[in-house]
Parts: sequence; C-alpha cells; structure tokens
Amino acid sequence: MDKIIKKKKVSRSDIVRFEKSLLKNPNVFLGDNDICPVKHSFADGIYVREIFIPAGTELTGKIHKHEHPNFLMKGKVKVATEDGIEILEAPMSMISKAGTKRALLALTDLIWVTCHLNPSNTTDLKELEAIVIADSYEEYDRFIENKNKNLIS
Repeated sequence: MDKIIKKKKVSRSDIVRFEKSLLKNPNVFLGDNDICPVKHSFADGIYVREIFIPAGTELTGKIHKHEHPNFLMKGKVKVATEDGIEILEAPMSMISKAGTKRALLALTDLIWVTCHLNPSNTTDLKELEAIVIADSYEEYDRFIENKNKNLIS
C-alpha cells in the first residue's frame, strides 16, 4: 500500500498491481473468512453486505457495476482509488461511483457496509455477485459498453 500511498495520482493499473502483490503472500485470504467475516442481509430489492476488517489489514475491494451507498460504521482507513488517496473515519456515508475499486489499509478495526440493488430478490450470493460485481476492469468496461448500446437501441 505504501507504493500507492506515495503517489499523487492512482491508476487502475496501480490498484491491480497492488492486488497482485497481495496475492503473492502465502498468508493472503480471499472473500468471506474468519479474519474478515461478511454478514449478508436482504430486504425487498436490496442486498446489504457488512464486513469486519481488522486493523493492519491491506486489501482491495471488488469492482461494482452500479453506483451504491457505503457506510463506514467503525474505524479509520486509508483508501486509494482512481479519484485519489484519502483517510476516511467513521461514522460516515458516501456514494461509490460505478466502476470504483479500492485499495485500503485499515488503520483501526473497521466495520464497512455496502448496499446494492437486488432486482430479483435472490439470496444466492453467486447470482448476486454476477449482478453487482465485475471481475476485472475489462469486464466492467464491456458491461458499460453493452449497457450504453442497449440505451441507444
């Protein structure tokens, strides 16, 4: 994260390189696990994801296809996105732009909540991820291109 933090401008490739460097660590973990447990909640048309992130954890988030609200409920975190680097401190809320991917360092224990549309009211997490998440910037760009084509047609 220090390499990203020292830059004034953060690019998609910086964040991807950071993520790849994390994946080289044999102690790395992915997704919902005992260290960063995720709580999933559902309401009519809404999917809510709450994650606990312990102090000192470095991680990258996923690329979300849609704009959505975020709530930092607890803690302080250093975050890098294409929009720059900032320190966020709870309690706070923000709207994430579609296509945002974050690299972060938890300065204290965190509780972070995101809310997403769930048009089919599914509780199947794989199905939800297909609706909400792009696995890469290339997939996100194709999603936006197709979305724009459909608007024009």
